[in-house]
Amino acid sequence: MREISLRVDRYLVNTRVTPNQVTYVMTLAGALAAPALLVPGVWGAVLGVVMVQLYLLFDCVDGELARWKKQYSLSGVYLDRVAAYLCDAAVLVGLGLRAADIWGEGRIDWLWAFLGTLAALGAILIKAETDLVGVARHQGGMPPVKEAASEPRSSGMALARRAAAALKFHRLILGIEASLVILVAAVVDAIGGDLFYTRLTVAVMAGIALLQTLLHLVSVLASSRLK
Repeated sequence: MREISLRVDRYLVNTRVTPNQVTYVMTLAGALAAPALLVPGVWGAVLGVVMVQLYLLFDCVDGELARWKKQYSLSGVYLDRVAAYLCDAAVLVGLGLRAADIWGEGRIDWLWAFLGTLAALGAILIKAETDLVGVARHQGGMPPVKEAASEPRSSGMALARRAAAALKFHRLILGIEASLVILVAAVVDAIGGDLFYTRLTVAVMAGIALLQTLLHLVSVLASSRLK
């Protein structure tokens, strides 16, 4: 995406467009992933991927533009984090509503919408657990956390953390990766003529989100990040 974003930058550096304005566009693109996924069939999944890729593109552009124009602001950092929360949540909520088949001829199965929302909540909580470390340290008058402090004090916990990092299963609930998994499920479902794999994806992502939320919380408390 950097190869594309750098080409976009050249059209913006000599304009009045600010990095924060690009961040607003990025946020909108991420949020639109949810309604995009409500389009039935493979094309809805394709549109969802497009929205997330646009989010990723503008995520690169706003930072590059800020560095080029030397326009830095805390509001830009804040908006960037809000956009990251929103994109991940939008993809998972959109997936749940897609699995519920709200435009279908049969009864809407709201269980899948609930599971998608649960997965979205988990994805947000995982990010919040990380961000709140900085908040807690700041309120306690402590300096920003160092990377070494993220390592759990227990050798068993450290091994589990490294194993989870190697498997990278937690990345499935991030908007970029999740949108691609949703597209694969949509293609297979189009062949089978049902929503089996889309619904299986919702269930798996909800399970990952809940498990990762708990494990990440334990990891934070077991490390030296709050010491």
